[in-house]
Amino acid sequence: MNRLIAYFVATVAVVALAKSSTFVVDQHRFGVLDGVGGPRQVVTEPGLHVKLPSPLQDVVYLDKRLQTLDTADRERFATREKRELAVDAFVKWRIVDARQYLIALAGANADRGSEKMAQLVRLALTAEIARHEAADLIGGQRGAVADAVRQRVAGDARQLGIEVADVRLKRIGFPDGANTAVIDRMKAERVRMAAATRATGTVEAEQIRGDAERQRSELLAEAQRDAESIRGDGDAKAAQIYAQSFGKNPEFYRFYRSMEAYKATFKGRNDILVLDSNSEFFKYFKNPGSGK
Repeated sequence: MNRLIAYFVATVAVVALAKSSTFVVDQHRFGVLDGVGGPRQVVTEPGLHVKLPSPLQDVVYLDKRLQTLDTADRERFATREKRELAVDAFVKWRIVDARQYLIALAGANADRGSEKMAQLVRLALTAEIARHEAADLIGGQRGAVADAVRQRVAGDARQLGIEVADVRLKRIGFPDGANTAVIDRMKAERVRMAAATRATGTVEAEQIRGDAERQRSELLAEAQRDAESIRGDGDAKAAQIYAQSFGKNPEFYRFYRSMEAYKATFKGRNDILVLDSNSEFFKYFKNPGSGK
């Protein structure tokens, strides 16, 4: 009977020792051997593995899959002009260095890692949103802020053995109850800016029109002056030619001047001129070949 009991106890001890000296790692987890002096070995291959019996070595299991963190619902952050915005964000992250993760977070589990990631995201959002105005964040800079937050979080998380796959801002808006007042203020500000822009445009338009009118007057004055000068030169040359023609052939000069007078007199069909038919004015109609 005693031998049977001893055999049973020995069997139980062997089973307990075997169980304490082996562990199983599945494909979704890291197995980290932790003992005196901290984490020593990271097991990534799935299957049955051997370790020293507890308490000499224990196994800490960490999930290696991609994890999602949603920030606290509608956390509030201050913008550059000290307005509060409510922001919802989520982060995709995974453990890539299990040993570093355990050392940095003092034997942390997945929940502790999520808490640390939430803290990093909150700090990054606080810093980035404080660099922008509310209108810009709501109006279209969400993607740029998300990228900046991701870079900040990824840099800090790398020291924890964590890789950040993505950071997205789901919603950015004003806290409940403040939307209407803030939107009204933003609308009034935009109306004021539009009025100022229109006023500036009106002043600039008047200046442009004034400059254009001044340039037009100057160009017309210069053209008139040049025209008068050219006309004067032409008249002088014409008078010179007439004088030369009169000197060479007085009869041709008188004939030409009479033709010019006829042309100027009989411009229209309704023109009426009452003169004596023996008038000197019609002498070239009577006898074109004679000047007498």
